[in-house]
Amino acid sequence: MPERSDLDILSDLGLEPIEKKKAATSPREARIIAGFEDIQKFTEEHGRAPQHGADRDIFERLYAVRLDRLRDLVECRELLAAVDTQNLLAVSKPGSHDETQPQDLDDDALLASLGISGEEQSSLTELKHVRTQAERRAVPDDVASRQPCPDFDQFAPLFDAARADIADGARQTLKFERKSEIEPGRFFIVDGLMAYVAHAGDPFTNESGNRDSRLRVIFDNGTESNLLARSLQKALTQDPAGRRITDPDAGPLFNNAVEGGGSDTGTIYVLRSQSDHPLVAENRAVIHKIGVTGGQVERRFANAEKEPTFLLAGVEVVATFTLIDINRVALENLLHRFFAPGRLDITIQDRFGTPVHPREWFIVPLDVIHEAVELLQSKTLHLHEYRADQGKIIQRA
Repeated sequence: MPERSDLDILSDLGLEPIEKKKAATSPREARIIAGFEDIQKFTEEHGRAPQHGADRDIFERLYAVRLDRLRDLVECRELLAAVDTQNLLAVSKPGSHDETQPQDLDDDALLASLGISGEEQSSLTELKHVRTQAERRAVPDDVASRQPCPDFDQFAPLFDAARADIADGARQTLKFERKSEIEPGRFFIVDGLMAYVAHAGDPFTNESGNRDSRLRVIFDNGTESNLLARSLQKALTQDPAGRRITDPDAGPLFNNAVEGGGSDTGTIYVLRSQSDHPLVAENRAVIHKIGVTGGQVERRFANAEKEPTFLLAGVEVVATFTLIDINRVALENLLHRFFAPGRLDITIQDRFGTPVHPREWFIVPLDVIHEAVELLQSKTLHLHEYRADQGKIIQRA
């Protein structure tokens, strides 16, 4: 009787030989395996595979895209089959696989198909740059994972107020630049979410010799993250839609000189009329026109005596405030709405005898206008209202 082989004996027992785990043979394969381990870790922690969706965390969305590409590429499925203990690669839409053969894809093309940028590819020239899963657990990530924010109810009103400020024009969403300051109290937009820097830890010098600090960042979807300031800066810079949300004072929002490198976008001017109209003459000290211009203030009312909007009379400039990186039209509308209870109800006739109702004149003391500007600078204008009958600003109940 011929001697039976080990395979024959295993077959009689209903057992299959255990396939030896395929080891990575190139930096490319090592990166693919490391990327898949990230997905496995996410699945283990959350009890499900990463999913797509605008309401999902940026990292979950990244993992979901990466998993789709791993499922679609034959070489990746074969490479990862032995380590896919969670059966993640088997879940795929029928007909969705890209049967492109491995030899048709070079390293760069394969990595690009997995959503890996050129900057990341450059770090894969040596295997020593790829950390194992154990090593990644031992070293804190530069960008911390987002977690549910336990006290989000304390921050929700801040997000509501910021959205209202944006709608009113008191805040602007501007493209993020590296020179932009990341500090507590600032709002940003990253990955489609509004982010609020609630706290910054003590600054330190990182391995590159740059100053950095650990932040507590709250997101408007109710999550938070303790990430590094430079990690947030990098995310905002790389996100094509990354934005900084200006403070109501936009740095030097209202100053008589442009500071901080911002762009001079116009001037708020406050005028006092020299009209001899009885109503105006009787209340001249408290009747003011509040407007915004993108040019020189003096040119705006060079022909005031001929324009009904200036009450067909000369005017005196009693205050000006320079705007920095601000939508002047939106801000003008905001101020007009705020002082609307004190809008001057007056009708005059233009040179053709047509009645005109100027809308930019208000019964408001000059010091109250200055107070409104200060409230804008302190980010609290929305918490106040103007009482025309009292000629003052009061805090809302």
